[in-house]
Amino acid sequence: MSAYTEIYAIVRQIPPGKVATYGQIAELANLAGKARVVGYALHKVDWETSDIPWHRVINAKGEISHSPFRRGTDYLQRSLLESEGIAFNAENRISLSRYRWQS
Repeated sequence: MSAYTEIYAIVRQIPPGKVATYGQIAELANLAGKARVVGYALHKVDWETSDIPWHRVINAKGEISHSPFRRGTDYLQRSLLESEGIAFNAENRISLSRYRWQS
């Protein structure tokens, strides 16, 4: 199984209303210390047609990782998370103690 396939299988397990960090997914995929690989894998997901809940993966600070290469999906990600009941604080962060998925 390729690294990306393993990453996608793990991300599919994150339930609505929960989030995981890039590092957390990397560890579960036996890629400890390679959180960026998770980011690269999720960047490849076709967000319009895929069943992979890419939006449920955030950075270790509890934030959406903004990038000019995401073509506006930063805002889509926030909207999708909020529609699942996930709240952002005044610093635009998610409480990992409240919403982090425990695999």
